[in-house]
Amino acid sequence: MNEDEWSIQQIAKLAGTTSRTLRHYGDIGLLPASRVGANGYRYYDQAALVRLQRILLLRDLGLGLPQIADVLGRESSEAHALESHLAWLRQEQDRLTRQVAAVETTITALKGGERLMAENMFDGFDHTQYKDEVEQRWGEKAYADSDRWWRGMSADDKKAWQQRVSDLGRDWIAAAESGIAPESDEAQAVARRHVEWLTGIPGTPAAVPGGDVKAYVIGLGEMYVADPRFGANYATSAGGTAGAEFVRDTLRVYADANL
Repeated sequence: MNEDEWSIQQIAKLAGTTSRTLRHYGDIGLLPASRVGANGYRYYDQAALVRLQRILLLRDLGLGLPQIADVLGRESSEAHALESHLAWLRQEQDRLTRQVAAVETTITALKGGERLMAENMFDGFDHTQYKDEVEQRWGEKAYADSDRWWRGMSADDKKAWQQRVSDLGRDWIAAAESGIAPESDEAQAVARRHVEWLTGIPGTPAAVPGGDVKAYVIGLGEMYVADPRFGANYATSAGGTAGAEFVRDTLRVYADANL
């Protein structure tokens, strides 16, 4: 191995993912290894690292693996694509900075018994910031449907929806910790509820007419494992990614059998 290539274990550690995820990316043609050694080990060069960085950025935007492959296939200039990603990241950085400042201001006012300034409390909380991105990926109707659905919900409806999400997370963790197999009836029942939840959200690839629900569900399962922020929702007492891996494997079994 030369100094301009890295082993699969090294890349997994650097990128905060797993060798299993990288092998899956390779098996589906999303991230082929630059070289496979005589011992069967996979190695990656600088071009592969750039491609992986783009994959992870697109995954953070909520795209499934089939959609990521489509985006990578359309864009010929890596530098130009990364410039677009960088612009989005800077917008996100600015939004988070404003959110932090808004929350700090609220805390200071509460502790000091001061009057809350409503006009300052929600700076950075603009959830329409992804409007252009969603419309570009899935069309104007997809965004409009999702936005109208959320804004049209009553406070009680929103609370019920959030409780549904919480219940799903709790039941996933309980199933993973019970030791049942992903293909078991109990696990598949939770997977069915999860898919019903996903397809009930207007504007997502799972709810858009003609959308590839199977690819979307499988892609989300992979993201739960690869991205610690999502995997934390399914963390078991054993720690690590065991809970997220159980969710991914269970969703894949369900998708293969039913979607």
